[in-house]
Amino acid sequence: MLQSLVHYSMHFLVIGAIAWFYDRENWIKYWAILAATMIVDIDHLLATPIFDPNRCGIGFHPLHSEIAIAAYFFGMLFIKHRIIRLICIGLLFHMITDLIDCLWTS
Repeated sequence: MLQSLVHYSMHFLVIGAIAWFYDRENWIKYWAILAATMIVDIDHLLATPIFDPNRCGIGFHPLHSEIAIAAYFFGMLFIKHRIIRLICIGLLFHMITDLIDCLWTS
């Protein structure tokens, strides 16, 4: 139960803090963009079973692969467009959240 609370708090509450630090005047808009990056979990639909509580998604699902994570990281560093950079930040934070979940279950 605590693991789920931490996981979903990071997905919904902590991104509010990220959005606030990113732009205090438009933080609600940026929170919505960060929350929308959870669409990355659509790659779970390719797995059988779709949800396995004992499976670590990092390195298993295509959009959670090491190559994808590297793309999110370098996008965060080098892309100048403010919204696309924020999307990369959101995707990378999503991977960090999922990694914490993986470490918790192993």
